[in-house]
Amino acid sequence: MSLHTPGLHHVTAIAGDPQANADFYVGTLGLRFVKKTVNHDDTGTYHFYFGDGEGAPGTNITFFPWTDQGREGRFGAGQTQTTAYAIPPESVEYWCDRLESEGVDVESETRFDETVLRFADPDGIELELVAADDAELDATPWEDGPVPTDHQLRGFYNVTLAVDEVGPTETILTDVLGYDLEGETDGRRRYRSATGGPGSIVDLVETDAGRGRMGVGTVHHVAFVAESVEEQEQWREAYADAGLSPSEVIDRTYFQSIYTREPGGILFEMATTGPGFTEDEALDELGERLALPEWLEDEREQIEAKLPAFDGPRIDSSAD
Repeated sequence: MSLHTPGLHHVTAIAGDPQANADFYVGTLGLRFVKKTVNHDDTGTYHFYFGDGEGAPGTNITFFPWTDQGREGRFGAGQTQTTAYAIPPESVEYWCDRLESEGVDVESETRFDETVLRFADPDGIELELVAADDAELDATPWEDGPVPTDHQLRGFYNVTLAVDEVGPTETILTDVLGYDLEGETDGRRRYRSATGGPGSIVDLVETDAGRGRMGVGTVHHVAFVAESVEEQEQWREAYADAGLSPSEVIDRTYFQSIYTREPGGILFEMATTGPGFTEDEALDELGERLALPEWLEDEREQIEAKLPAFDGPRIDSSAD
């Protein structure tokens, strides 16, 4: 069986305060709030999606805001260390200035001959902006966003996965997902999918931090693109042939998903590209209401009553 994923579909992490989470990803990073729904497995928890102007696969970072006290996570092996978005090289100065003006500590470094801006969100989740020469405007601009369209995030560049031993995870990336080893620097091994380009890169690093603990401030899972629902059964077979235990296909309303935990401990999802976020909201109304799947509509009143207070993302109208 020969399968190749084009690259990243979305990244899902765990936040704390929903208001601070939305204010940062919309008001500071300029992503569009494309969907407000709930965790289908825990309807007392929001599920937020932030992406480009239409919420296209490859641009969405999503969050479960956990408001319970004492549920802080701990970074370690078996977790995503950083999530990176692509920006054009000419946008580096803009983003340094913007982040610093928002009180965000930014570090700059050069990696694989590209400028990388490193910082963290309000919950300590590590993010990067990578000045990529091939960061063309494949993402759909959000014309009403707080960031000028020329400087908006272009979609994912890569994720960095931390494991205690590279070998087993590397095997899944190369033998199952179709990635090729592209290079290595400072203990970081870089893999690129067969399609190439931003969003198709995964970096592996080894850590001696011990096994991580899932909770606020950590990434829950990484999702890769499956081209179609029909292809999902092929992915399930490929994972099973590799000795993993994939889930059944699960309906997530906006895409169909399967899940498996790779040998290094990271939860991998395969998600289809459709039907997309306009399945239940018009494009110009994305994120304006609490969207629930059909099977939860009868419980809307009870669900809304137990969700934490949230006013929607706040955007500084004076931002450039």
